[in-house]
Amino acid sequence: MARPLNGNLNTKRYQPDINKFLSLCGRNYFHILRWLPSDASQGDAWVVEEGIGCLNVRLLENTSYTQLIEISRCVGKSDYIHSPCVSVRVYHDAKLAEVLTSRQISRLSPVYDYPNIRMYHRDEKYQVNAFLEELLKIGGHMSAICLSES
Repeated sequence: MARPLNGNLNTKRYQPDINKFLSLCGRNYFHILRWLPSDASQGDAWVVEEGIGCLNVRLLENTSYTQLIEISRCVGKSDYIHSPCVSVRVYHDAKLAEVLTSRQISRLSPVYDYPNIRMYHRDEKYQVNAFLEELLKIGGHMSAICLSES
């Protein structure tokens, strides 16, 4: 078998599935909408307690059509596992919620070349948003919201 001239065996460029990604962001929006207070102000923080854990939420930015929230989940003190933490832009006009940053990635790109120095997946942006969906589903039924000003 002859090798391609550029030396790369995988010359097919990755194309993200936009419909699949928007569907995921829509599901995340509706998960967040269950506990996002309509009267929250910038700087407010609260805890969403679920059956098997809790989410710490902080409203970082509040505009007419969007909000920027930080969602984290405490997993206890460990030298090996960091608490998951993501910043999420909530688009109320489009009814979408998209992860902008996660603990290890300061700005997510839509597509990454693979292999890359940080070993991100080609669809890392989709993977992180899928992780948010799983994070939002812990326990399934919200039991309490505690609002506090930070």
